[in-house]
Amino acid sequence: MAFYTKINKKDISYINKKFEIDKIISFKGIKQGIENTNYLLKTKKRKFILTIFEKRVSISELPFFMKLMEILNNSKINCPRPIKNNEGNYLFKLKHKNACIVTYLDGHDKKVLNIKNCYDVGKIIARMHLVTKNTKIFRKNSMGINNLNTLLNSIKFKKKKFHNLEKFLKINLRDIKKKWPKLLPKGIIHGDLFIDNIFFTKNELSGILDFYFAANDYLVYEIAICINALCFDKKGSRFNINKKKVKNLIEGYESIRKISEKEKKSLNILCRGAAIRYLLTRLYDYSNTPKTALIKIKDPNEYYQKLVTHNNLKFYKDYFY
Repeated sequence: MAFYTKINKKDISYINKKFEIDKIISFKGIKQGIENTNYLLKTKKRKFILTIFEKRVSISELPFFMKLMEILNNSKINCPRPIKNNEGNYLFKLKHKNACIVTYLDGHDKKVLNIKNCYDVGKIIARMHLVTKNTKIFRKNSMGINNLNTLLNSIKFKKKKFHNLEKFLKINLRDIKKKWPKLLPKGIIHGDLFIDNIFFTKNELSGILDFYFAANDYLVYEIAICINALCFDKKGSRFNINKKKVKNLIEGYESIRKISEKEKKSLNILCRGAAIRYLLTRLYDYSNTPKTALIKIKDPNEYYQKLVTHNNLKFYKDYFY
């Protein structure tokens, strides 16, 4: 989340006319993440999130995200619920861009997850995988392994500073694509479950948010993303894998849905794929985000270290012992 597009009181008045919600009395930009513009809207009794879609999201795919959040809410998986406007639509135009309003999710994110938190995250993603198993909505993963060459080629590498890194990325991406598994169980994954997309109330997981990278992909790829995003501990400038967190994440997941032997054998290459995906997106944002954008750019070096860690592992058991 971030804010590239500025809104004013006139825009708020327009929203008040467009939606049957209490009068909005205040609005504030959310300076977090880097994908879309987000504002916290407050009425006397409730809070909402306004999202203005900026990039990496195709207009034709937006109904998928709205329907997914509706399905999850109806299945009692706590996440933001999209609000329909007076015309019965989730999406509307604001500042010549597509936008939506969703309910505010109570709770807050944590700086670091403990072992129990990881177990609970495993459970909720497995529940999400099961409740969406028979849904007919579909979205191809725009950040899937076959899209990463295009992303790599769009990064503006500074010749001297990044020459070795560019070579490293090309070698790794070629190897990952060559070894990428085939015919694993597929379904809808969240696809971007970072620590700031998980909310807690009194140390209990209260819900998940930010579904704008959700897509159909290998279910176990979700676990690989979560291992990268949630199961490393930072000590100084180093990121070290916490195998107890990995173990609890997977145990939580398997308390709801069992992982097949073929999926287990593919975990390392999927972890490598997830690590290089986020390394590439962070490098892209580092080199392409406008200086005027009020956002916090995330450090690409974190995912360089994580990719190196996965390169030094091989088997499923290596993530536990």
